[in-house]
Amino acid sequence: MSNMYAGLRRAFGADEDGAKHCADRLLKIRARLQPLRDRKSESSLLLATWNIRDFDSNKFGFGPRRTESFYYIAEMIAAFDLVAVQEVNEDMDALERVMAILGREWTYIATDITEGSGGNGERMVFVYNTEKVHFRRVAGEIVLPQGQLIVAEKNVKPPASMEAGTTPVTKQEQHLQFARSPFLVAFQSGWFQFSLCTAHLYYGAASGAALDQRIAEIEALVTFFADRQDKASKRAAANHRPVENYIILGDFNVVSPEHKTMQALKSHGFVVPPEIDGKKVRKLGQHFYDQIAVRVKDARFKVLGGGMVDIFEDVFTDADLPLYAGALPKKDLEKDSTAKAKTPEALYKKWRTWQMSDHHPLWIEIATDFSEQYLGAIAAGKADVAKPPKP
Repeated sequence: MSNMYAGLRRAFGADEDGAKHCADRLLKIRARLQPLRDRKSESSLLLATWNIRDFDSNKFGFGPRRTESFYYIAEMIAAFDLVAVQEVNEDMDALERVMAILGREWTYIATDITEGSGGNGERMVFVYNTEKVHFRRVAGEIVLPQGQLIVAEKNVKPPASMEAGTTPVTKQEQHLQFARSPFLVAFQSGWFQFSLCTAHLYYGAASGAALDQRIAEIEALVTFFADRQDKASKRAAANHRPVENYIILGDFNVVSPEHKTMQALKSHGFVVPPEIDGKKVRKLGQHFYDQIAVRVKDARFKVLGGGMVDIFEDVFTDADLPLYAGALPKKDLEKDSTAKAKTPEALYKKWRTWQMSDHHPLWIEIATDFSEQYLGAIAAGKADVAKPPKP
């Protein structure tokens, strides 16, 4: 089904030009994403991850999001079957607006916010089409056991009572949970059963102890699931049950395909499907933060394709600056002087990331119909390759 556009006129009220502009851009998005929508079928799953920047608190002063932005975001989500969304804020009104546009066959599962400065008041959410995806009633945030905690260093300043310069800053080792708790949900689409974990891992800084902590978080996540899957595999084999498949996706703050952050993600048996690995689906200048990695035991597992959607090809384009000049903030409120926008063009390009995002949706298509393999095994008198799906 198409998105619920019946309320578009009402949403714009007396702003007829705004409604016309939004409808025109939605038509452009739909035309560009038509090849992706054409991939939708009963025999495959379109799985995506998208960090929707600060959705939608306006705590940075670059918003709030315009009415049209919610329609564009919903249109892009609707091109998929299941989307892991990061940076959903404590107030979920923005998410609910998108869900209303998506329509009645769509629903979501969300985490609570992670408390503390590292959590940034964010939720992680799975948005999915119930006609394609079944929630298997298992969900939870990942808590690391003792012995697998993330080791990080923290600078400890001397007490204020000490004379300045007499006592140096010392480093203290800490054993931490994730800054933002990863979120695991068990799903099924067709024959394919899988546990899906979305994460928005620690960024910190580009070097030093903060980067080490980022790498440690990635390593802790893949180690946790590899250990869990290996133990579960033995139990499943003993009871003649299929082994659970694991997919992790989200914002891992990976620096580059060659960086230690990517090496950590690809350790312990996790692989990034070749269809989206490295620079294959990214344009020049697009970052590598968002990734999808799989550790799948089912021999029938197959990735049929993958890609990344450029969210600014049809909306908030470079040429649209004159249209939105009056909506831009008077100045860049960025505290870091080196990151401040110095020109109207730079300010516009920064502002539009709070209308859409500073991330682009990354996706893969997974085969989910194993009927031929199952029936073929029976016809050939071979052992079952897996149990049939539950009705």
